[in-house]
Amino acid sequence: MAVLNHKIDFVVTFLVKDANPNGDPLSENLPRTDVLSFGEVSDVCIKRKIRNRLQDAGYPLFVQAKDRVDDGHFSLEERYKANIKELGDKPSEEEIYNYCCKKWIDTRSFGQVITFNNLSIGIRGPVSIGLAKSLAPVIVSTMQITRSTDGMASTTGKRSSDTMGSKSFVEFGVYAFYGSINPYFAEKTGFTDEDAAALKEALRTLFVNDASAARPDGTMEVKEIFWFEHPAKLGLISSAKTHALVIREANFDPVNPVEDYDSYQVHLDMEKVKELEDKGLKVEQIKGY
Repeated sequence: MAVLNHKIDFVVTFLVKDANPNGDPLSENLPRTDVLSFGEVSDVCIKRKIRNRLQDAGYPLFVQAKDRVDDGHFSLEERYKANIKELGDKPSEEEIYNYCCKKWIDTRSFGQVITFNNLSIGIRGPVSIGLAKSLAPVIVSTMQITRSTDGMASTTGKRSSDTMGSKSFVEFGVYAFYGSINPYFAEKTGFTDEDAAALKEALRTLFVNDASAARPDGTMEVKEIFWFEHPAKLGLISSAKTHALVIREANFDPVNPVEDYDSYQVHLDMEKVKELEDKGLKVEQIKGY
């Protein structure tokens, strides 16, 4: 498998309808928003979903969600020590670095800091992903919920009071996030063309097998992936300029807010894209799952 030898940039858009895409634990688990009411989803949340999809595809992970542990190791330290035995006694830092990158796709993708057995080995991954932001301010609604079944046995023979709670969600929003794959770091971690293809498929199916009470099946959907492969390591233009090739025409109207994806008119700046394609840029526009 060939190590990735060219720069890749990507933009992902997704839709949220009546769901909480990423609750904020500092704000009673309300959907994350900025001061202008634009919705946010943290990069950590997005990477967790990518890891889950890679795990579903059969790739070994170093950082596994607690409810998805598939090797019996419920801490990173346990997983590290159980696997590093394969290197024998007193392996060098370089051997540990190379082993961790080869063993776990998330380590060679996103990087990792190995701080076990009095070590401090920093692995810088080639895949970088920013937080997702909504393309327009979002409306967050909260509803009160009750439980009709007694939680505790009654000592008086009467029904106990209903348990009150609340559920908050984004009524509608279209979000976008940006990412890049650096071939210089890919060379160091051994990130391959196959890994890039696996990442692209994980992005396409990002919300598959991800349902919960906060985001039921069908309430979150990847709409499009814009995938840019440069002909060389440095790339034809910067990642910021590549990401800017994806534009939208619709403006936010607070009186009549847009509630369908097509109305945002997300599309490529084809004039600039064609100029770059003539210079070797490869562009894919992929529909979500």
